[in-house]
Amino acid sequence: QVQLVESGGGLVQAGGSLKLSCAASGRTFSSYRMGWFRQAPGKEREFVAGIGRIAVSTYYADSVKGRFTISRDNAKNTVFLQMNSLKPEDTAVYYCAADQTIYNIASSRLADYDYWGQGTPITVSS
Repeated sequence: QVQLVESGGGLVQAGGSLKLSCAASGRTFSSYRMGWFRQAPGKEREFVAGIGRIAVSTYYADSVKGRFTISRDNAKNTVFLQMNSLKPEDTAVYYCAADQTIYNIASSRLADYDYWGQGTPITVSS
């Protein structure tokens, strides 16, 4: 099992930047592909970005492509989400997720992920 703890959320003005971190417990972090999802009030949880086990593969939702960057540091058991040019529609609770897998490709499928963090809220003001 792995436990995930997100940090870095908060309030930011439109056009600003934030960097989220997700720290994972355990010694097998490199066996997990990782993802970021978000859930806005009254909406379903949606995929934001994913990264493969050794960071060769990344995948983004169209809505964040070119603005957000996912990365990972396997030595520090941490995955990051750098968010630039934030928009009010990016306002949501952001969740980190992990999927232990033999595959090194990123996944956008919510059902692939077995472990979830508690979420960190982000509010983008206009």
